[in-house]
Amino acid sequence: MVIEYSGIVVRSVLTDKREKFYDSKGIGCYMFRIDEAEVVDATMHGSAARFINHSCEPNCYSRVIHVEGHKRIVIFALRRILRGEELTYDYKFPIEEPAAKLPCNCGARRCRRFLN
Repeated sequence: MVIEYSGIVVRSVLTDKREKFYDSKGIGCYMFRIDEAEVVDATMHGSAARFINHSCEPNCYSRVIHVEGHKRIVIFALRRILRGEELTYDYKFPIEEPAAKLPCNCGARRCRRFLN
């Protein structure tokens, strides 16, 4: 285990409204879907895990685990991580229409070119 992705747990139906609010204020948005019903919003009150970048060849992975009846998002190491090495994981964004493709700039040898 490397770190927990923590923040405020909100209902999925509120994420679009929150994202629009953050955009209107020029605030970067950091949200991570737990499941169909809940999302962790780490934008204002989250752990440092929100700053972990995406990579198509990551050194970490994320999992939703159950702790005392609550769902938690945890980042785990895929391999030994060297001191000073950037932490990365695959965001695994859902596939969207071609016009909505999000470009990937991870720089990995086998980069998929898109986050979704």
